Amino acid sequence: MSKPRILVASPVFPEVIARLQEHFDVEANTGTDAWSGEEFVRRLSDKDGAFLTGAQTVDARVLAQAPRLKIVANMSVGYNNLDVAALRAAGVVGTNTPDVLTETTADFGFALLMATARRITEAERYLRDGKWGKWRYDTLVGADVHGTTLGIIGMGRIGRAIARRGVHGFGMQLIYHNRSQLDAATEQELKAHYAPTKEEVLEKADHVVLVLPYTPEAYHLIGAAEIARMKPTATLINIARGGIVDDVALARALAEKRIAGAGLDVFENEPNFAKELLALDNVVLTPHIASATIPTRLAMANLAADNLIAFFRDGKTLTPVT
Repeated sequence: MSKPRILVASPVFPEVIARLQEHFDVEANTGTDAWSGEEFVRRLSDKDGAFLTGAQTVDARVLAQAPRLKIVANMSVGYNNLDVAALRAAGVVGTNTPDVLTETTADFGFALLMATARRITEAERYLRDGKWGKWRYDTLVGADVHGTTLGIIGMGRIGRAIARRGVHGFGMQLIYHNRSQLDAATEQELKAHYAPTKEEVLEKADHVVLVLPYTPEAYHLIGAAEIARMKPTATLINIARGGIVDDVALARALAEKRIAGAGLDVFENEPNFAKELLALDNVVLTPHIASATIPTRLAMANLAADNLIAFFRDGKTLTPVT
C-alpha cells in the first residue's frame, strides 16, 4: 500500500522531515525560501496533506486545484492563512500549534514591552553612532514598567501569560478586554479588571499589549481613532497579527509624538511592512520572532507533524481548527 503524499512547503528541521518520512512520501522544501503562490499550488496538486508555516495561503482557489488534499497542518498558533470556511466546504482538515509556544511568546512580548518603554534600541543606536559624550539628566529617559497599568487586549493563553509576568513580576495593575470575561478565580489571581470595551483599556493603560487572534472583524481594530484615545505617555505592543493595527496610522501618531512609543513584531502585509516606520526612533521593530527559540520552534514543528501522523493513522488530529 502506498504512503500518503505530503508537501512540506517551507524549510524546517531535518529531524522533523525524517520523522515524516517514516510515515509518508514527502516532498520537502530544502531551499532557503518558502514555496508560495503558483509554485505552492503546483506542488500541492497531487498531495494528500501539507505541512505549512503560515507563509502559504489555502483558500477555495487553491483547494480547487488540490483534489487529493485531506489535511493542512500549520506550524503556527495563528491560522489566518487558512480559509476555514473553504476548508470545511471541501472537507479538508486544518490544524495549528497552540500551547507549545505560549511561554516563549509571552517572554518575548514582555521583552518587547520593556525595550519600548525604556527606549533600548534607540539607546543602542545612540551609543553605536558615537553620540554618547556626557551624562545628562534627560538623556533617553523612558517610562517605568513596574507599578504601572498593563492593558491587554486578547486574554487567551499568551495574554494570560503576559499578565502573570506583569502582575506578579513587576507589580503592575491589570486591565483587559476580551470577547468573554475570565472566570472569577483567574481574575482574582491576576488582580484583573475587566473592561467591556477596548476603548477603556486604551484610555487607562500605560502599556497596551495586543494578543488577540486575527479575524476579518479584527482588521484595523487599532487605527487612528483608537490611538488617539491612548495616553501621550503610553506604549503600544503588537505580538498578535499584522493587520490588527493600521501601521500607517500608527507611524503617523508616533511621528507626531501622540503616543510615546510602539513595539511591533508583526506587520500588515509582512514582510512588506510600512516603510514609514523605519524613519522613527520611538518604535522597536522585530521580524515576527516572538516564538523564535530552538526548543519552541522544534516543538511547533513536531506538533504539526504529530497532527499529520495522527490524521492518517487514526483519522483524528490533536489540535484541529476546522
